[in-house]
Amino acid sequence: MPVAITLFYASVLAVLFLVLSVRVVLLRRRLRVGVGTGGQQTLELAVRAHANFSEYVPLALVMLLALEVGAGAPVWLLHLLGIMLVVGRVLHGLVGLNRGAGTSPGRFFGTLLTWLVLLVSAVTGLAVAFNGWLAA
Repeated sequence: MPVAITLFYASVLAVLFLVLSVRVVLLRRRLRVGVGTGGQQTLELAVRAHANFSEYVPLALVMLLALEVGAGAPVWLLHLLGIMLVVGRVLHGLVGLNRGAGTSPGRFFGTLLTWLVLLVSAVTGLAVAFNGWLAA
């Protein structure tokens, strides 16, 4: 069973995860902080961007994979969700949290897109599951 769509978006997101990871490592070296954030706001923001990515992206990819393999979701929907997730994570982690700890359009729209991916995936998955149960 091919999973080319999920594989594509997982690969793009893996590169983004590495970018966020390298950013944390470079800041740790520059600021000479081995563990934690050493009270450095720039490092704290980088760590949070990285952590937030690792908190949301795995579940979103699992949902995308389940919709692709288990639900036979339309290709257009899978690509729409994948694009929304990538754009949301770039806005949140590289644009929003990269600018400062306060509110920002990048953080807001990045979070909104990520949550929409999870919500649409969940509602679609629930609809498919209920349809399957009713048909059985």
